[in-house]
Amino acid sequence: MIFRNQQCNVRVGSLKDVRFEAGYHIYVSSAQGTGGLKRLYRHVMLSNEGVKKARWHVDHINLDEHFKLVYTIHAFTHNRLECLLAAGLQSKPVNGFGCSDCACKSHLFYRLYDPADEVVKVFRKYGLEPLVEEIL
Repeated sequence: MIFRNQQCNVRVGSLKDVRFEAGYHIYVSSAQGTGGLKRLYRHVMLSNEGVKKARWHVDHINLDEHFKLVYTIHAFTHNRLECLLAAGLQSKPVNGFGCSDCACKSHLFYRLYDPADEVVKVFRKYGLEPLVEEIL
């Protein structure tokens, strides 16, 4: 998921107050396991409706008024590539975000400019055909 945001501080669960620079943030996650793509659609609905309670780190920014979900980019695979995709986007991480179940530094990455093309390239690097959906 790609979010556009204003500069702000957001209280993010166990991470406490996190300072976010204005620009874009890329969140890498897997839709494998229980729930599958329903989880992605939950995040889109949460962004549009904003009425559910935060469960994951990403929910805290998704519910914050300074953040706007602008794209979802996903691909179908049976391989666990979440951490490889995160490694491909390694620069400018928000340390500890969204990676409590793995050894990664982060699954949230900052960019000053729209990173959609960069994310598509990373997907293709790992043999995935990305589906890009712009959120209006």
